[in-house]
Amino acid sequence: MPSLRTALLQSSGRPGSVEDNLATLDEAAARAAAAGARLLVCPELFLTGYAVGDAVPELAEPADGPAARAVADICVRHGLAVHYGYPERAGEAVFNAAQLIGPDGTPLAGYRKTHLFGGFEEKWFTPGDRPVVQAELDGVRVGLLICYDVEFPENVRAHALAGTELLLVPTALMHPFPFVAEAVVPVRAFESQLYIAYVNRAGQEGEFEFTGLSCLAGPDGTVRARAGRGEELLVGEVDTALLAASRAANPYLEDRLPGLYGSLV
Repeated sequence: MPSLRTALLQSSGRPGSVEDNLATLDEAAARAAAAGARLLVCPELFLTGYAVGDAVPELAEPADGPAARAVADICVRHGLAVHYGYPERAGEAVFNAAQLIGPDGTPLAGYRKTHLFGGFEEKWFTPGDRPVVQAELDGVRVGLLICYDVEFPENVRAHALAGTELLLVPTALMHPFPFVAEAVVPVRAFESQLYIAYVNRAGQEGEFEFTGLSCLAGPDGTVRARAGRGEELLVGEVDTALLAASRAANPYLEDRLPGLYGSLV
């Protein structure tokens, strides 16, 4: 059964400088590829920075803009896929978005954050309306969410029911919420029987202090890789054989009784 070695880049880069963040991404991609990774996952709004305030509209780009082309070049140069967060402009709207580009430079999937967190995001971003976005990478079904989205169990369960095996969650988790990385994310992976790559920013940025603690959580409830509080590159294995065994041992998806859950909607 296929496996997918995945690298998690915990970094806040340089807020406000797309050029510098692309350079950081290029260097991380080289290290990830040298470690055998086929996928590199970056934090929420990595290309621009999170706490950039009034600069959001001017930093926003279309999904096929110059930054996307630069990331595609990085993918081709290092022979791995990259998943990165950025503000996406579509007409007058700006979305808190993430895009997955394949090792050959082809865009594989784009996702717009559906559950916006706090006044900062609600001021600058339009919520997305597609709850499940997926792509295939090296035989693994990959799904996309962003940060606050993963804190709603319905989102993760929808991905599990749609066949997602690895859920990518770039995030900007800040104090005082480290328990989300420490407890909520591993529980989400276990209760919906999938892998979650939860990739955070680190350090102080404007008014926010990001907690780090990025992790690759497995379907068996264990954390396969965990970062500390500072900048770090993690590498972990997404093993679909372990996923199949875990789903057989913990048949939550098969044992559901949807007829009882009408009150949820």
